[in-house]
Amino acid sequence: MANILICLIHQANYLLDQQLKKLEQDFLKEGGLRERMTRARLKVRAKGSGQGQH
Repeated sequence: MANILICLIHQANYLLDQQLKKLEQDFLKEGGLRERMTRARLKVRAKGSGQGQH
């Protein structure tokens, strides 16, 4: 039973490591939350700029 738990812990640890690596790559490529939100806002503003919106 203990061996099964150790294997599950190792598997979970490996998967968490992979997720952290992916999040780090995404952060370096796309920026943080604030940067993505700013880009999205600017994109919406640019799209709606000719339609009489604020």
